[in-house]
Amino acid sequence: MAILKPEEIRKMTSDEQMEQLSKLTSELIRERATASAGGAPENPGRIGGLRRTIARIKTIQREQGGAV
Repeated sequence: MAILKPEEIRKMTSDEQMEQLSKLTSELIRERATASAGGAPENPGRIGGLRRTIARIKTIQREQGGAV
C-alpha cells in the first residue's frame, strides 16, 4: 500500500477513503505483529508511515465533515 499525499486523499470519495483506511489499518496490524514476534521488518520506517497516513485520512475526513 502506498503512502498517500493529502491531495490524493482529498480527491477520493468518502467510500474510497474508508476503504483505504481499512486497508492501511490491516496492513499496520500485520506490520506490528511481525515486529512484536521478533521478526525484522523489511522497511523499519513503514510502521510510522502507515500511522501518519491513517492520521492524515482521518484528519481530512474530519475537515470534510465526514465520520471518522
